[in-house]
Amino acid sequence: MLDLFHHPLKLRADPSRVVVRPFHLPWKEPTDGEPDRTEKLAREVMRLDMRTVRSELALVRRDFEQRHWQTERVFAQRYQEIEQQVGFDGSSLRPEMRQLIGAYFCHEYSYAAAALMNPSVVRHPDQSGLQPGAVRFLMSLRAVGEGHISSIAFREGIITADRELELMPEPPFATAANSVEVGANRLDGAVTVHRHEDSTLSGTVIFPITEAQRNGLEDLRLVEFTHDDGRTEWLGTYTAYSGHSIRSELMRTTDFRSFTLEPIEGDAARNKGLALFPRALDGGYKMIGRQDGQNLYLIESDRLDRWEGGRMILEPRFPWELIQIGNCGPPIELDEGWLLLTHGVGAMRKYSIGAALLDKKDPSKVLGRSRQPLISAADEDREGYVPNVVYTCGGLKVGGDIFIPYGVADSSVAFASISIESLVANM
Repeated sequence: MLDLFHHPLKLRADPSRVVVRPFHLPWKEPTDGEPDRTEKLAREVMRLDMRTVRSELALVRRDFEQRHWQTERVFAQRYQEIEQQVGFDGSSLRPEMRQLIGAYFCHEYSYAAAALMNPSVVRHPDQSGLQPGAVRFLMSLRAVGEGHISSIAFREGIITADRELELMPEPPFATAANSVEVGANRLDGAVTVHRHEDSTLSGTVIFPITEAQRNGLEDLRLVEFTHDDGRTEWLGTYTAYSGHSIRSELMRTTDFRSFTLEPIEGDAARNKGLALFPRALDGGYKMIGRQDGQNLYLIESDRLDRWEGGRMILEPRFPWELIQIGNCGPPIELDEGWLLLTHGVGAMRKYSIGAALLDKKDPSKVLGRSRQPLISAADEDREGYVPNVVYTCGGLKVGGDIFIPYGVADSSVAFASISIESLVANM
């Protein structure tokens, strides 16, 4: 019998969680010597007398300073961006004028107003001060706000060997990570973002930056990756959505303070849901992906940023997965083999979470798979923005359990723990 425990905690979308983001006016080609809208607005603000400037800035501060952190810094940075974009010399402008111009080109954004879903989880870099058997974890979340734009949010927590779950409190202010390096080609280049030195990870949000990411960073699958030389790096594959096309990209960090988001090359990158093994095998890197929209493939490469081809290793077999199967995060190394969490889609487009066990030396060999789902959409887990969906982007080994945070109906996040012994026995 499967030893499955559902934690009572559940996370839901929260429209009160807001950040200050850049506001971009729609581009319109200038005509007859007229400036574009951005330049026109900036110059209209510059024509205001200083009494009006101070009055309007005071109103902005009254309305927003208690809801956000370091608004003056954000407004100053946004002014610098507008000055560079428009190309005017603002060296003679007073600080209040610069602040107000910056405020006109920012807006408040509720990054998780529509949905909070599809989590992945890894061990936290800091494992100090814990009781025996407990693990401090770091969870990524897909947060969806206005315009159905997806961003990456984080939560920190602790799970004990006795299945006690505690999430660290969120800070009162959320902060968007700032871009510090953008590739020359905004469509195809890499970008590095930093979280503010005084912000916590649980209060940090990573938003789309490049044109290829414009409409979302979707379904990050985090993995604690150990390089051949012993270095630890946290890697995460995700889907970049431009609004009309998708591609797979890779997030890299060594400290969760700086994050590099870079495109993945190769024909395998044209698909969603790539999941990286936590270390190299036989001198090369390996991933699990769905290349044809239905089956699961093992993909191999000698580079982390380029993936081609693949060998099919799993196809739908049981009724709950006959439409399609996919991975639910990076493979987890057990004594028995590589545990791969999967998702299946059955009748009425109902999603379920299952598992497969791959050979440790040759993961193209499937040793076993779950005949019945581990977790299915049922009861309260059926209702939400997209009903009848349960989905995870990764689990974590905690003692004798696999800890699985999972999305419910593309609307909220629930948590489960499954005994490894009973899981393997049920394959």
